[in-house]
Amino acid sequence: MKPTPGDPTENAQARRMALYLVLGQVPAGKVVSYGQLAELAGLGRAARWVGRTLSQLPADTQLPWHRVLGAGGRLSLALGTPSGDEQRARLRAEGVTLHNNRVDMLRHGWRPMEHSG
Repeated sequence: MKPTPGDPTENAQARRMALYLVLGQVPAGKVVSYGQLAELAGLGRAARWVGRTLSQLPADTQLPWHRVLGAGGRLSLALGTPSGDEQRARLRAEGVTLHNNRVDMLRHGWRPMEHSG
């Protein structure tokens, strides 16, 4: 059954699509915070929702989920967990440096306005 306009299911799908569209644009070697990703996707202050939504991505997703970090560049996926270790390995492979479980947002943070035009 197809959702009707204004249906909460349709709204949730539109929010996810906006999130995925912006996430797909984060270039290799750059990172964003959950809150910044929510802002860029037009979702306001929805950092926790972004985190929950990304945690539900299928294992074979092509979206660069590993480029999304906690506030201040903090890696929120625990060291020693499969997803945490994979995130760290992917970031290092892209040239992102990690120090004390953080990424330098001034150096590696994605600022799309600087890259456009």
